[in-house]
Amino acid sequence: MIKDLAQRLLDELRVQIPNAGAILPNTELHLALQAALARLDLVTREEFDAQAAVLLRTRQRLGALEEELRRLEQ
Repeated sequence: MIKDLAQRLLDELRVQIPNAGAILPNTELHLALQAALARLDLVTREEFDAQAAVLLRTRQRLGALEEELRRLEQ
């Protein structure tokens, strides 16, 4: 995942700054991007979607429990 993302960033950098290879060799730039991305706390789209689904179910359950508590308090 990180290697692919680093490659996509490198490709985009080449488009935006055509002479980037002259400033820093591509292999060094690619390694630097990989190292920087590895330090980030990234998750895959699948992990994100799974956690979002868990959060949605939790919110729904909390709402149901709050409603039940209001009903019981009356």
